[in-house]
Amino acid sequence: MVLAGAERLSRQAEHVNALNVFPVPDGDTGTNMNLTMTAGVTDLRERSSASIGQSATVLSKGLLMGARGNSGVILSQLFRGFGRYAASHEELNAIQFAAALQVGVDTAYKAVVKPVEGTILTVAREAAKHAGAYARRTTDVVELMREVLARAQYALDRTPDQLPVLKQVGVVDSGGQGLVYIYEGFLDYLENGASASGDKPAAAGAPALQKQPVPASAPAAANVQASAQSQLDTENIEFLYDMEFFINRGLGDGPRDKFDEEAFRQALSVNGDSIIIIADDDIVKVHVHSKTPGEVMTLALRYGEITQIHILNMREQHRDLLHAGMDGAAPPELFADMPAPAAAHEETAAMPADEVAPYGFIAIASGAGIEEIFKSLGVDIVLSGGQTMNPSTEDFVNAIAQLSAQHIFLLPNNSNIVLAAQQARDLLEGERQVTVVPCKSIPQGIAAALAFQEDESPEANEAQMNEAIKRVKTGQVTHAVRDTTFDDLEITAGHYIGIYNSKIVATAADRLTTSRNLLAAMIESGDEIVTLLAGEDASEAETADLAEWLAAEYPDAEVEFHSGGQPVYDYMFSVEA
Repeated sequence: MVLAGAERLSRQAEHVNALNVFPVPDGDTGTNMNLTMTAGVTDLRERSSASIGQSATVLSKGLLMGARGNSGVILSQLFRGFGRYAASHEELNAIQFAAALQVGVDTAYKAVVKPVEGTILTVAREAAKHAGAYARRTTDVVELMREVLARAQYALDRTPDQLPVLKQVGVVDSGGQGLVYIYEGFLDYLENGASASGDKPAAAGAPALQKQPVPASAPAAANVQASAQSQLDTENIEFLYDMEFFINRGLGDGPRDKFDEEAFRQALSVNGDSIIIIADDDIVKVHVHSKTPGEVMTLALRYGEITQIHILNMREQHRDLLHAGMDGAAPPELFADMPAPAAAHEETAAMPADEVAPYGFIAIASGAGIEEIFKSLGVDIVLSGGQTMNPSTEDFVNAIAQLSAQHIFLLPNNSNIVLAAQQARDLLEGERQVTVVPCKSIPQGIAAALAFQEDESPEANEAQMNEAIKRVKTGQVTHAVRDTTFDDLEITAGHYIGIYNSKIVATAADRLTTSRNLLAAMIESGDEIVTLLAGEDASEAETADLAEWLAAEYPDAEVEFHSGGQPVYDYMFSVEA
């Protein structure tokens, strides 16, 4: 079933790529989901089992380590939760299969601090919710899977109503479409015993899922009211403190109350929402958005000692994102795993025995010139990657293992790589000290590296680098791959487009005009430093013309030119005050 789902996604990967909202030549959601699934099924082929629990665990591990891009990481989390539920089962009936889907959704939602509706998460959630209800009406997994697919397709068709940018461009969510293709492959195998390519699982013994020829019924209607996080006004964020922590009931002195999960949940809900509580023996994992963080801490202290406390002000995050021109969606962060006796992964990323440096740096970049810039700024390892090639979680884990450093900073330098970096960090929690600096562009990564101070603490450096990121305005010039309309701009395939942070603000038939218009939109009075990174296809003559124009239009600005050698983007610009 899984092989058939992976094969179906593989055949449709380019179509998923084409659904990318921006008409840029590097839409890679389909590629990332396909590579992630490929990593999972590679492990599954090698270690398949007649036990669905064992197979699901193997698949989960493979997906986790092979996850690439935000869509791939979310996909890996969906199957990670599924695998956790299935781990203790030899086979699954309809009710259990539906429950496993729901645990997968819960796990994926925990992986994203501020989930946005109208995405793969929405499609997965609506399908799993319907599966849970429908499983009470059937014992046949095949009939249930028909319902899951039908509801997933229904939710996918509604994504443009939940994310305005999808409706504006006239597409459905690309990650959600990828998940629907996987579900189509699932159903194809369950109904027909083979995928369209003839792939069959290599497991021996009786099948884990029993099918019976029962006709599917029409899916029930759904009315899900949701709006994209990007449309929120900052002041409408009512429960503004995003809190994560553990209660360790085995630590601390003095009497403590018996833990009553429901009572604790009700107490938190008085001034909070988005409450997640996971109790496991003496450890309780808590997530809550609250108006009163002090009261939350007081409530928690009744049950034990509080550890690993993380508190974020979501209004502050939202203001920063709006100021930076981002799309309003917070940088995804992973909810820390429950401490467990078993290692989070099979091979421990042990530090080499030679001399250990206080700090180490790993950055993502594409282009010989950009790689040299990062190395000149003290970056130890530059992983090749970017928009067209996202490193996997395992790539980050392996790179971290190569460094003899007490504390390692990861500079993903792309919004679609941040989540994989954070997943690698969380896998190594307790083994290596790793901080992910959420750089979403090469200019932001360079600014972060410049802000680093060797004699400062990790916490101080993290704050300084995050502050440096906020001061950088990023521009990119590439060509459009399709005709579309974006924010009242009529874009023609083959013409050039200028992207300011995450918004297309300029388009023209020639690269030089587009570059000038983009820079004019970026540079404001008081901006002092303008940096240009010329890509592998940039023209020396055009670069010289651009330099002359900048000198004439902005004589007070300090302008730096570098040969970045990056693919896809002919120019990258950064502007700083």
